[in-house]
Amino acid sequence: MIQSQFHDVRDAGSSPAGSAPKPIVVTTDDELLDDVLRLAAAAGAAVEVVPDPGAARARWAPAPMVVVGEDQADALAFLAPGRRPAVYLIGSDSNDPTVWRRAVAIGAEHVVFLPDDEAWLADRLADAAEGRGNDALVVGVIGGRGGAGASVLATALAVTASRRELSAMLVDLDPIGGGIDLVLGAEDTTGLRWPDLADSRGRLSARALQAELPGRHGLAVLSWDRGDLLAVSPESAHVVLAAASRACDLVTLDLPRRLDPAAEEAVAACTAVLLVVPAEVRAVAAASRVAATLTTMTGDVRVVCRGPAPNGLRGTDVAAALGLPLAVQMGPERRMSEQLDRGEAPGLDPRGPLAHAATELVEQFLSERQVSAA
Repeated sequence: MIQSQFHDVRDAGSSPAGSAPKPIVVTTDDELLDDVLRLAAAAGAAVEVVPDPGAARARWAPAPMVVVGEDQADALAFLAPGRRPAVYLIGSDSNDPTVWRRAVAIGAEHVVFLPDDEAWLADRLADAAEGRGNDALVVGVIGGRGGAGASVLATALAVTASRRELSAMLVDLDPIGGGIDLVLGAEDTTGLRWPDLADSRGRLSARALQAELPGRHGLAVLSWDRGDLLAVSPESAHVVLAAASRACDLVTLDLPRRLDPAAEEAVAACTAVLLVVPAEVRAVAAASRVAATLTTMTGDVRVVCRGPAPNGLRGTDVAAALGLPLAVQMGPERRMSEQLDRGEAPGLDPRGPLAHAATELVEQFLSERQVSAA
């Protein structure tokens, strides 16, 4: 049998005192157990092997995940341990109708058939090991024209989320934008940049990503360096953003106005995209082209109208002209250029218009997430 990082409770009455609950594997099938332990080892997940259904029932509720072999499904169903998420039944034959009846009887969310579903099961074990069951809010920010202030707003959203004690990450998808670490004032902070992650494939550890990125003001930032790399592949962007989403409560993306394939992948991962448009007629005209592209890629694009408005153009007028909902109208932030030159992150002053707008946006997104989860 493959040896792995697991706790076997064949002869034990309980888990070690004070230890965090682990995913449990309920089976007496040694061949099946070898397969699951191999996948758990690859995923970096410690599991408990619980061959006895009675012992499994005692661990059923607190376990982050339950994997049940078909050999123990009937006995577990008889004990009726209660409905819960993240229960997976490993079946032997997808054409056998009794497999599906057993899955219903134990409340399984998914029936796994090995080896076809090995990658899927390994991902679920890795999720359990990382201790996160929910994906982050992923908010993209893009300028309607050059210099609209998208990078500033993206940074302010992340700073605001961190101030609210949310786990936040700021991700720069604009390779020619100069580096959003400069906007945050973290350019001298050591840590990974995009060139270090450009070859990412498969699955990236959320914990490792968050730990290795530069950080400031309580949030992590993934930026470009000042080197020659000007693009990453869509696959690498997908891998990195998936890890970021598992690691945090809120991920804000600074998107380029010209979307390359990696940025298109990022837009597809967004909960919503904010289009920052200065209250100017020419800015609205430029933003209309950006909006036309975005709305073919995602169903939730909202306008952030930024003042001043020299001709009295209102946020509602800007949004109506673009055919998009208005998220917030933001007044001008005085002395922003001087603050950025001093390395002061946008949104730190809670009294400024930028911080007020960022707070309103974060509250909007959190309120919508609560409603959708209800």
